[in-house]
Amino acid sequence: MDMPRLRRSEVPGYMLRKHGIKIAVATLNKMATVGGGPPMEYFGRIPYYRPEFLDVYAAEKLSKPVNSTAERGAA
Repeated sequence: MDMPRLRRSEVPGYMLRKHGIKIAVATLNKMATVGGGPPMEYFGRIPYYRPEFLDVYAAEKLSKPVNSTAERGAA
């Protein structure tokens, strides 16, 4: 069974539990305005986030594993 869609206020808890990533509601609000955030769907005026879209978003934002900060800059 699919997980239910999440309200914006529920996304930070999901991201922390599932991915160990901290993201603030204020950051999600800003990204919803200017872009760059996870995909969302609207029901009326309420944005909802699908957990599978949040998982893809997290995977895309994380770097590949590196052994030093020098490797990070080379990527």
